[in-house]
Amino acid sequence: QPSFYRTLEGPISALKSAGAALPLLLGIGFAYGVFHAAGPGHGKAVIAAYVVASERALLRGVALSFAAALLQAVVACLIVIVAALILHATAATMQGMARMVEIAGFAAVALLGATLTWRKSGKLMSLLSGRSIPVPHDAACDHIHVPGPEVVERLRGWRETAAVVAAAGIRPCTGAIVVLVFTLSQGLLPAGIAATFTMAIGTALTTGSIAAIAVFAKRLALRMAGGRGATGEVILAAVELLAAAFVLVLGIGLLAGFWTFSART
Repeated sequence: QPSFYRTLEGPISALKSAGAALPLLLGIGFAYGVFHAAGPGHGKAVIAAYVVASERALLRGVALSFAAALLQAVVACLIVIVAALILHATAATMQGMARMVEIAGFAAVALLGATLTWRKSGKLMSLLSGRSIPVPHDAACDHIHVPGPEVVERLRGWRETAAVVAAAGIRPCTGAIVVLVFTLSQGLLPAGIAATFTMAIGTALTTGSIAAIAVFAKRLALRMAGGRGATGEVILAAVELLAAAFVLVLGIGLLAGFWTFSART
């Protein structure tokens, strides 16, 4: 982070004096997003594990990556704008707000993992016991039914998508906060906002690439397991359960680490 901060000084100073360094600032933000996203972080882990744990295609994984990265940028902008321009808060207060949002994101990861683990464990147990998935009643019967499985699945899909985006993207990127605070102090907040969103695009490209690897790896594992036969279905369900459990353990670990770090400091 200090190295990144020093890298920003030149373009922002040149932008303030001559107004010709905006492309360089945007390029630095984009490059930071690409390489920062390649390092340790829970966002890419959540999305990659989710596409493995669910019947999600490549396009859905890439779309989730872009949505989560854009949410990160929006949250960072909102924190700085609300804290600095409305509340007149200091940088330390902004970091405190970011930490509150961070713990909400970690809790969302744990909740998403628990939901996926519960569902995938039920799917695996059903396959192992040989039970079939219930089918809808005949449309001509005189009973009153809840919405059909396709409607429930569609609603559940939207809820899951929103939960994954929130869990992966609600935590603002520290680099984005640095850019926004620095440009705000120089009276160049619009340039900082632009750099934050180019940073989000770089982050989305890296995260989307990792999600694509996860999708292709799952397809390869399915082919190696013999396709969609009975054995293949059981193996695939076991892999999905492991991926879901990984999200749960990740969320619990993030929460535990956050509280341990807070207690020490």
